[in-house]
Amino acid sequence: MNNKFAISEYPDAAAIIDQLDALIKQPIYTLKPEALKAYEQDYYEKKCSKSKAMIGEAVNVIPGGVQHNLAFNHPFPLVFTKAEGAYLHDIDGNQYYDFLQAGGPTVLGSNPVEVRSKVIELLHDCGPSTGLFHEYEYKLAKKIADHIESVEMFRMLGSGTEACMAAIRVARLATKKKHVIKMGGAYHGWSDQLAYGIRIPGSKWTQAHGVPRHMFKYTQEFYPGDLNDLERKLKFNRLRGGTAAVLIEPIGPESGTRPLSFDFNKGVEALCRKYGALLVFDEVVTAFRIGMSGAQGYFGVSPDLTVFGKVVAGGYPGAGGLGGKKQYMKYLSAGLGSGEKHKKALVGGTMAANPLSCVAGYYTLEEMERTNAVQQAGKMGDILTSGLKALIAKHNLPFVAFNQGSICHLETVGTLHYAIDWSKPWRIPGVLKATSERKREMEHMGAAYMAEGIVTLAGSRLYTNAAYTDQMIEDVLVRFDRVFRHVAVKA
Repeated sequence: MNNKFAISEYPDAAAIIDQLDALIKQPIYTLKPEALKAYEQDYYEKKCSKSKAMIGEAVNVIPGGVQHNLAFNHPFPLVFTKAEGAYLHDIDGNQYYDFLQAGGPTVLGSNPVEVRSKVIELLHDCGPSTGLFHEYEYKLAKKIADHIESVEMFRMLGSGTEACMAAIRVARLATKKKHVIKMGGAYHGWSDQLAYGIRIPGSKWTQAHGVPRHMFKYTQEFYPGDLNDLERKLKFNRLRGGTAAVLIEPIGPESGTRPLSFDFNKGVEALCRKYGALLVFDEVVTAFRIGMSGAQGYFGVSPDLTVFGKVVAGGYPGAGGLGGKKQYMKYLSAGLGSGEKHKKALVGGTMAANPLSCVAGYYTLEEMERTNAVQQAGKMGDILTSGLKALIAKHNLPFVAFNQGSICHLETVGTLHYAIDWSKPWRIPGVLKATSERKREMEHMGAAYMAEGIVTLAGSRLYTNAAYTDQMIEDVLVRFDRVFRHVAVKA
């Protein structure tokens, strides 16, 4: 394994795309109805009664009963009360292997004492927020800039969504252009302008309920991995004022669910330079998970702006930020500047860069440096993926397993591999129906994993961390084996 990065061998993106193409042409393989019913009755009804009761009350005061999309689980969400290392515990006392990892940021594992102790010290001395400058704001920004070459300056914000919003405003001020192009299927938060083409490439505004369509006047998407499509959009925009920014997830949309060729990012970088657009890397998941220098360090690319997420606060609240080159970050200046006059982007957040988040983020990155957490988490991802591939072959299933270091994918139905082609509108209803049906079966598979003590992201993505051991992964694979025994073609 490369001693700097989590990825020991970059996956063959073309081969994986071929496998995913074949998967969605297959009939749906899912849990047998009797197996799903057994999990519902024997596990959820008998062993999760406190969760069921609490969620039954929560739906009266919380829309849908939970606050976050990732918390939904069939047949009902579970209530978690403890997170430690590689494990989660629910209110009924059940223990689980945690592959959700709060959506990806906890590379060290959940709630490490080395970070927690520093947070407790801070709470004794300062409290979580003052609204004024704290020394760890500087220390964290310096730490990030030391690791990621393109980040000469860093501005902490409240979330990845806020950081993406800030990136667009900075890009428009810096380039004096309006149009923004994103990769189809990628998720860059839920702001009005970027809730476009999410999850399914080509979906445009169809997933953005509650957002007026005119909000997307300056937003476009290009097909994942297709440099020719991106250049067509850039050429078109040049005729109507130009492109301010191109936003991409560097390993592919939805944390690499649709993987990209290794050279793709360099191709995007070259096109951005050719057409005068800023290159924005969304590294909410990949920064400090692919490597301490980010995915950009791995691919050898120098984006103009980089979006960060939860990891910069060590998984604590206040989880996001924007970093980049000084010539662009100056548009976020909130204090002393170079004396040059320029308009300042409208960006705020009372709780952004609060002392608690900055201390947690700083010591998280320090501990990751000290323990080589990135490499350990990547090793665990390799072992898990290799084991899943063996189980898929053992049970003669059409499933697809692959990983980019500690970001692991187990595609059983290929929901996110569909795309919408607007030149053939008669096919759109079929795509929407197929993805809806396959999403439901993905939830059933996720419910089975959960009942076997494995927490995943939507039943198809798993993040490993440095707290895992070979023995743990071996036990996890035994549990997956039990689920796969009950899989058959949907009747």
